[in-house]
Amino acid sequence: MRESLTLYNPQHAGEPVRGLLMTVKAWLVAGHRVTLEAKTATRSSEQNARMWAMLGEVSAQVTWHGQKLTADEWKDVFSAALKRQKVVPGIDGGFVVIGARTSKMTVAEMCELHTLMEAFGAQQGVRFSAQEIAA
Repeated sequence: MRESLTLYNPQHAGEPVRGLLMTVKAWLVAGHRVTLEAKTATRSSEQNARMWAMLGEVSAQVTWHGQKLTADEWKDVFSAALKRQKVVPGIDGGFVVIGARTSKMTVAEMCELHTLMEAFGAQQGVRFSAQEIAA
């Protein structure tokens, strides 16, 4: 059994929370253990789509230190820059960025990532399409 509740503002939270409480009470009466978790919402699917569109534009238009990077590689570069991630030597050489996961970013963090990508793109002369910027 699983129940999920997304809240957007405190004025409209009361009734949905009361409904969830009734569900939780019923599960407890039925002998189930219940774990409740409250957390900040992670990125939206629209933010994720915009990120990938922007990464594709950067990948197509920027040569970084003599190399063309894939959209996946640019995601690692940008998320590591945003999160100031730890970098460690790899087992067989090279380096590995630890812990940079965009799927775990909050909506606000994703906005920061988009802003970072836009600023970098402006410095590098990247022309983002109107569809991506409008998102």
